Amino acid sequence: MPQEHEWPESHSEQTDVLPAVPARPGQVHAQQGHSHNAGEATQNFATDDYATQTTQHFGRVGEDTTQHIPATAAGPARGGEPPSWRRRLRRPGLVAAAVFGVLALAYGIDLLVTQGNVPRGVTVAGVEVGGMSEAKAEDRLREQIEPRLTQPVRYVAGDVENEFDPKAAGLSLNWSETLEQAGDQPLNPFTRISSFFTTREVGVVTEAEPNQLDNAVAELRNTVDQDPVEGDVKFEGATPVPVEPEEGQKLDTESAKAAIVARWASGDRVRLPVDETPVKVTAEAVQAALKDIAEPAVSGPVIVHGEGKDGTLEPEEIAAGLSFEAENGSLKPKIDQAKIVEGVGPELASTEQEGKDAEVVFEGGQPTVIPSEEGNVIKWDKTLKPLLSVLKRPEGRELTAEYEKKPADITTEDANQLGIKEVIGEFTTGGFASDSGVNIRQVAEEVDGAIVKPGETFSLNGHTGPRGTAQGYIPAGIIEDGAPGKAVGGGISQFATTLYNAAYFAGMKDAGHQEHSYYISRYPAGREATVFQNPDGSSVIDLKFTNDSETGVAIQTIWTPSDITVRLWGTKRYEVESISGERTNFVPPETKRSTAEDCHPSSGAPGFTITDTRVLRDVSSGQVVRREPQTVRYNPQDKVVCRGDD
Repeated sequence: MPQEHEWPESHSEQTDVLPAVPARPGQVHAQQGHSHNAGEATQNFATDDYATQTTQHFGRVGEDTTQHIPATAAGPARGGEPPSWRRRLRRPGLVAAAVFGVLALAYGIDLLVTQGNVPRGVTVAGVEVGGMSEAKAEDRLREQIEPRLTQPVRYVAGDVENEFDPKAAGLSLNWSETLEQAGDQPLNPFTRISSFFTTREVGVVTEAEPNQLDNAVAELRNTVDQDPVEGDVKFEGATPVPVEPEEGQKLDTESAKAAIVARWASGDRVRLPVDETPVKVTAEAVQAALKDIAEPAVSGPVIVHGEGKDGTLEPEEIAAGLSFEAENGSLKPKIDQAKIVEGVGPELASTEQEGKDAEVVFEGGQPTVIPSEEGNVIKWDKTLKPLLSVLKRPEGRELTAEYEKKPADITTEDANQLGIKEVIGEFTTGGFASDSGVNIRQVAEEVDGAIVKPGETFSLNGHTGPRGTAQGYIPAGIIEDGAPGKAVGGGISQFATTLYNAAYFAGMKDAGHQEHSYYISRYPAGREATVFQNPDGSSVIDLKFTNDSETGVAIQTIWTPSDITVRLWGTKRYEVESISGERTNFVPPETKRSTAEDCHPSSGAPGFTITDTRVLRDVSSGQVVRREPQTVRYNPQDKVVCRGDD
């Protein structure tokens, strides 16, 4: 074994054992040209200078090398072993090559083994599936995530927390596309190495049925959307209470849909974006209205001086009629005149005089005018105009009522000029029962003396208002679904038919009427009317006529226990004739059997069609002015057989 040599401290002195061999021409240049290859054998170093040069080249290649290579140690003697310094240099290279080879082999094996698998480190909705086959990854996702999909999705939107049903929203997952998001196996070795220590969330791919999702988000708005609470001042009795303003919120529907689709399957609460709805009135404005207006307003009563009597507006009554509305960021006080009048008006009612219209009464068979009376009433809008200023005062809280003369709607002069001088239409019906007679008498008294000015339309329901027990009406006979029955106000249709015919023969313009569904024999066929109201008095079927003449019309009613007569007075224009056509298109009745305890048997009647023609002739010339045909179809009235009558 050759001995190892120590490096000299200086190149000026050589201690090599081997003898120096003269260099062959060109050798130095060649060696210099390849001195960067530390692993190449070099022989026949000739001089110390060349050894020094060689050492310098090795220093550049080996970076921190600090030893000096003897000129004769650059290569082994022929047939001998390499010197020790070369063996020491070769070992790290071999180790590096071996490590590289092992890594390359491991990389290849890893790439081969993981081919087709989900890349390492991948998580889906928090579930680790990296390194698994796609089939196993999908199984795990279904196992871990599918239970979430049937559970309500929790959400928060502004200050609202709630949940919704994902199925109702049309939400589902696409497993294959979810895994496709993870991508293929990375070829970059550094990426593969880092995947052992990192995770990558790829999320889920959601499928959403558009209409269902739209409907679900629209439904969420019912819960999420909140109108702003405007600052205000309310009253609890006579105590003013501030209402602090609160901003509202409105769901951003498009962004909310995106957030739901992106995060609904995570199992976490989904945050939905909302837009704030600002308020118009600030908290400072509320306090200003409270201190400057509301509290002084109810600090004491307000005295209203009437003609000969005073009324007192108490703090509670002031509070009932005082409110605030937002205007330009502040609260503006507002007076509800009706509520203020409700509070103090009754105390001053005796100081007012209601007007009275002129009336036409019938004495000795002739119309007589009862003079009208002028009214003297408080003009409340003018009286209460300074109220807001008065309410801010601690003292001198007084108002003076201002009155105005109110003429009657129909003055005495108006009534005398209406031309009500003769009967222009009249009709009588009879044969009513005693209970129906009570109702007919009641409605006749209400209508008697009514005046219809030129161009006005008379409405029976409008003139009487509700016809209930409070107004003096009682239950009486009616026809309901083709069978006899009873109801409060029964029998009024007979009065309506009588009034209709009186207006018919007076030449009034029909403004709306409806015949009975079934023909009633005591009325002229095709020339009769019925009326009906809801229990609250609202009109359902009405009788109306218009006074299209240039003079007024007065209605006179004459009731007896056996009949009712209606006369219309005015200035006669027409002679009226009624031409009744033949009955046609008969429809036989059906038989119905009833087991009701209050069953009323009926023989029934056939249905038919008939046409009535009104002919109007000028009263002076006798010439026909116009013809007005009207066709009416009556339903058959069923024959009713009661239990035990068979």
